[in-house]
Amino acid sequence: MAKLAIGFSAIFLLNLHHITYQLKPNRAGGLPEHMKFTVSSSVLLKQLAAINGVVSTNPIVPILENFLFQLDANQLTVTASDLQTVMITEITVESSDKGAIAIPAKLLLDTLRGLPEQPIYFNVDVDTFGIEIGSDNGRYKLSGENPIDFPKVPSVARAFSVEMSSSALSHAIVNTIFATSTDDLRPAMTGVYVQLGADYATFVATDGHRLIRYRRHDVKSSVDTTMIIPRKALNLLKACLPSESVPLKADFSSSNAFFSFANIKMVCRLIDERFPDYENAIPTNNPNVLTINRSELANSLKRIAIYSNRTTHQIRLKMTAPNALAISAEDLDYSNEANEQLMCEYNGDDMEIGFNAKFLVEMLNNLDANTLSLELSASNRAGLIIPLEKEADEDILMLVMPVMLNTYA
Repeated sequence: MAKLAIGFSAIFLLNLHHITYQLKPNRAGGLPEHMKFTVSSSVLLKQLAAINGVVSTNPIVPILENFLFQLDANQLTVTASDLQTVMITEITVESSDKGAIAIPAKLLLDTLRGLPEQPIYFNVDVDTFGIEIGSDNGRYKLSGENPIDFPKVPSVARAFSVEMSSSALSHAIVNTIFATSTDDLRPAMTGVYVQLGADYATFVATDGHRLIRYRRHDVKSSVDTTMIIPRKALNLLKACLPSESVPLKADFSSSNAFFSFANIKMVCRLIDERFPDYENAIPTNNPNVLTINRSELANSLKRIAIYSNRTTHQIRLKMTAPNALAISAEDLDYSNEANEQLMCEYNGDDMEIGFNAKFLVEMLNNLDANTLSLELSASNRAGLIIPLEKEADEDILMLVMPVMLNTYA
């Protein structure tokens, strides 16, 4: 199986080496027959659940269905990998042994989820890879695998480092990741583009229909650089970032990113593609400005979208100075139509423009501001959504492409 894992390394551009580890010699000078440790069931479950998202249900390399447990006295290191992304957590246990074992992830997690909080012990036969888990309720036996077959964690030749708060990264992910593309034929757009500089960090996501530019002025780097971080890795980060803000360190090389916070570490491979020139896509002259309450607009769009064409999801915005906004939709296939009037502030020429309601609603739902402005230049040009309230260290710009008003089916 080790040969199989190594054979796939060229495909994923990861270096799969055998994991080496030292086993504690026994009094006879040989290797111990068993590796034992005791740990809290709830603590172990919480840490495994934090990294379990990276485990594939049907991986190309079967060993990746397992967690890699590496024990060094009272320090247990657990690793999960899909070859592109690796997540690691460290747990304090009661033990004086050393060793390693690959344990089936799903079977172990399902067992832990069914146990109440209590100390549990692991007894691993290092020769047969048999595992016994003991608790107050009983004993559970399962078969592990040879840890030598598990791929080695990619090393990060740290070209530079950036320190930030976990909340800053969490906000950056939440405000951009929903706009990444799911089209694998355009791999550069399946991740978030990050520009690091001396004044701020810029996070950009686009799927070709909308674009999000999110800036953090409290995240800075002495080295100007750019990278594309995969969507899956960012989703995993978002899921395991703590609710309270903690210090986070990010190290980057030309091919990998390494994130470290609390007792969690992640290594992910960067997307080696050219990101679109997003700055030229953002219109700079937008004389027609609509100012409106975000939640009122979002709720109206949700109601009107019910009556829109099921394929195009097209809605119309008709703006008339100084304070009239009409929102409408129709589906000629089913003779459905709806319209509403909203109060707003509008400065500019009277105009009518069409948008995809699904995109607009999702973008508005990802904003916290009470009030926003929609800046427009023409009915066939992109519109800019800009929140009028924001945190001191952030800057958000959302771009949405219009749809032609004569495209009703």
